Amino acid sequence: MKENTEPLLGLGEVVTDNFTGEAWLHMLSTDVEKYDCMMYNVTFAPATRNYWHTHSEGQILICTEGIGYYQERGKVAQKLESGAVVHIPSGVAHWHGAAPDSRFTHIGVTPKANTNKVEWIGEVTDEEYNQVINRK
Repeated sequence: MKENTEPLLGLGEVVTDNFTGEAWLHMLSTDVEKYDCMMYNVTFAPATRNYWHTHSEGQILICTEGIGYYQERGKVAQKLESGAVVHIPSGVAHWHGAAPDSRFTHIGVTPKANTNKVEWIGEVTDEEYNQVINRK
């Protein structure tokens, strides 16, 4: 896939808070009052990742493009490709992002959005990221 093409659901708006590198967010469903759920498309430029964080009610990722990684603190990272689905348990510290040579896109689902709080813990260091990449 050419890196200058938009993902299936579009790039959306640039996000900078709690990310290392370039990322874009396209909100897909935000009617929290009616559905108590949020859905969003996140695209990571190569080597971009979000910070360590938790979701008080969990999160679901549906990978739609490229190659990325998901890692829970203290565990080996999982390589993610188009079609992968990740169920992130409540309160588990984790990060997700793109491989160094691939853009990565996923749809995120935030269940119980009325009460699901995100706690940003801190940046995934280059050392932590490089350990994941070197284990390929």
